[in-house]
Amino acid sequence: MLTSTNLHPALAGVDGCKAGWIAVHRKLDKPPSVSAFPSFQALLDALPDATIAVDMPIGLPDFSSRGGRGPEALVRPLLGARQSSVFAIPSRAALYADTSDFTTIEAWYAAHRLASAVAMETSDPPRGVSIQAFGIFSKIREIDALLIAKPDLRGRIFESHPEVAFCRLNGGTAMALPKKIKGAVNPAGMEERKALLCRRGYDRRFLDQAPPRGAASDDFLDAAAMMLIAGRIASGEARPSPDPPLTDRFGIPVAIWA
Repeated sequence: MLTSTNLHPALAGVDGCKAGWIAVHRKLDKPPSVSAFPSFQALLDALPDATIAVDMPIGLPDFSSRGGRGPEALVRPLLGARQSSVFAIPSRAALYADTSDFTTIEAWYAAHRLASAVAMETSDPPRGVSIQAFGIFSKIREIDALLIAKPDLRGRIFESHPEVAFCRLNGGTAMALPKKIKGAVNPAGMEERKALLCRRGYDRRFLDQAPPRGAASDDFLDAAAMMLIAGRIASGEARPSPDPPLTDRFGIPVAIWA
């Protein structure tokens, strides 16, 4: 069932998308809605009381060890063939190596090379930055800046991960099929996840609707799964990996919740 609590009257599951952020959200005793927001601050302004589970790394290491910050190495074994979806996050210095708004593809690649060089210097074993990880650096920084500036937000914004969420919602069994194959949406994998979300209380018509402009269909399903994790967090059912969470140098919790 899709439920929230009196102490946490609103829930939101959030994923990054081309438009900014997609959120599946609901208030107490109301059906879920889906919205897109241009910034995370805009999302917070629109959903001021929500417990939020977001598919984005929260809490950054000063130095990156084998396997990532800690949470990644703990959840990968749960996912079988899906474990490649959990990638290691480089150091804070690498994430902030170049914070420009890139106006050319050449500048974007130059910034990627710089971030990789800094990552190599701040990791053991030395490891650069994948294109996939670099593509979400600006979104990681967006949440990071908010959690540094507003520590009170740390009590209601929690990191999760879609494949870990689907696994936990599926009784500890990872999804059998990938959401994407060679960058294209895999209909069978999407259907597997929709069926699970329906078993967990979603209406099929809600999940079958077109996502907001600037968000992809897999972003929508990921956000829907994140909202269920937000409900688990609000009710005390969710567990962090690691338990208890680590903290980064700013005191921001470092854990994947599901």
